[in-house]
Amino acid sequence: MAKGRSSFGFSALPVTIFAHLLVIAIATLLLVWLLHFQDGFAFKSKINKGIIFNLHPLFMVIGFVLVAGEGKYIYDESAIMAYKTVPATRKVQKVVHLILHLSALLAGIVGIYAVFKFHHELGIANMYTLHSWFGMSTICLFGLQWLLAFFSFWFPGAESSTRAKLAPWHIFLGIVIFLMAILSAETGLVERFIFLQLGRTQEALIVNFTGLLLFLFAVSVGFTVIL
Repeated sequence: MAKGRSSFGFSALPVTIFAHLLVIAIATLLLVWLLHFQDGFAFKSKINKGIIFNLHPLFMVIGFVLVAGEGKYIYDESAIMAYKTVPATRKVQKVVHLILHLSALLAGIVGIYAVFKFHHELGIANMYTLHSWFGMSTICLFGLQWLLAFFSFWFPGAESSTRAKLAPWHIFLGIVIFLMAILSAETGLVERFIFLQLGRTQEALIVNFTGLLLFLFAVSVGFTVIL
C-alpha cells in the first residue's frame, strides 16, 4: 500500500487541505461575529464589559483549538494529520509541533483569564456549567500533556525504548484532548447563543455555522487518522 493511502483508496492530502480551509473559514466567521456583531474585544472596558468576554472565544477557538489542531498534524502521520504540512526533517517538525502547542497553551491560558476577569468584574460565579468543566479539564490536561512530552521526547529526553512505549499514549491522549477542546468550544457557542438570545438572526447564523465548521474540522482530523 502506498504511503499516505489507506483502504479507502485515496491520499490523506485532500483531507488535510480541506482541514486547512476550514481553519481559515472558522477564524473568519469568528472574527466577523466578534468585530461586527459583538463590538470587538479588549482587556479593559469601563462601559462595555462584553468586549472583555469576547477575548475568551477569540483565544480559545483561534488561539487554542485551531492552533493546537494545526500543531497536531504537523508532526507526523501517526499524529493527527499528515506531515506533508511541513516538508522538513523530523527534528524540525518536532520543533514546530512543540512551539505551536506551546502557543496554543498560552492562548488558552489567556482565554481563561479573560473569562474569569469578565466574571469578576460583573460579580458572576465561575465554574458552574458543563462548558466550564470541560474547558478547564481540557486546558489542564493539555498543559500536562505538553510538559510530559517535552521532558520525555525533547529535553532531557527518555531512552528510546521508553519513548517508543510512550508515543502511542501521547498520540491517543492528544486525540482525546483535541476532541475535548472541540466539545468545549461547541458547548461554549451554545451557551453564548442562549445567553444572547440570538433567535433567528444573522448573528445566530454566524454562530451556528462556526459550530458546524468546528465539527467538520474535528471530522477531517479524525478521518486523516484513519487514512
